[in-house]
Amino acid sequence: MSTPHTKTFVLVHGAWHSGRVWDRVVPLLTRAGHRVFAPSLTGHGEKEHLLGPGVGLDTHVADIVAVLVGEELTGVILVGHSYAGMVISAVADQVPDRIAGLVYLDAMVPADGETVLDVMPLTQHLIDAAAASDAPWRIPPMPEGPAPMGLFGVTDPADTAWLRTMLGDESVRCFQQPVRLRNPAMDAIPRTHIHCVGGAPKGVTRRPVPPVQPNGTPSRVWELRSGHDCMVTVPGELAELLLDTTLVVGRDRSFS
Repeated sequence: MSTPHTKTFVLVHGAWHSGRVWDRVVPLLTRAGHRVFAPSLTGHGEKEHLLGPGVGLDTHVADIVAVLVGEELTGVILVGHSYAGMVISAVADQVPDRIAGLVYLDAMVPADGETVLDVMPLTQHLIDAAAASDAPWRIPPMPEGPAPMGLFGVTDPADTAWLRTMLGDESVRCFQQPVRLRNPAMDAIPRTHIHCVGGAPKGVTRRPVPPVQPNGTPSRVWELRSGHDCMVTVPGELAELLLDTTLVVGRDRSFS
């Protein structure tokens, strides 16, 4: 259980990644005196061997709920990167009493019944490409593009090489399964949105954040000048923002 001075962060990685992607951020948060969990979702990292066509969004939601319940965590700052915005939303729906705040880190923010395809229609071409392959249920990581896109926004050769060591395929079911958000208690949870504004692939658009959170307070949207995988490229700046999310502040911040 967290005290007023010790927070508990649960960091949830995005599609194709593993919990190792947070390795540069975790020490910064722990040195500040906080508890940090960065699990790998089923099919990734140490759980890569569990990847299969039956792995879906509900599998990943169950992964995180199991961490919260198994570790008896409450007062959690739940951070979801990219696809994991879907995951943390559904987790908040299931166990809202364990969560003190949601952080959508360059993440998808779904409504009830939506899939990844609804939130980001561009992902349909990835599913189409998988359907034409020998393994139509699995989607390989996004290819590296020219700067500033790089590999998930990472362009430094050393960082790119490190990132490649933790990337793996994603199940199509993760992108096709709808999220269920029907518990009104989750609306009371404060939310923070962190947008990476260092460049995005062509055709990728971000939904605007409503001016008011579901709990009735003004929305908090902060900008971080980084590519998509900011935890790789600017871990210090990201950690500082995450530490600030433990405070109830009503102003935007921007790191350049």
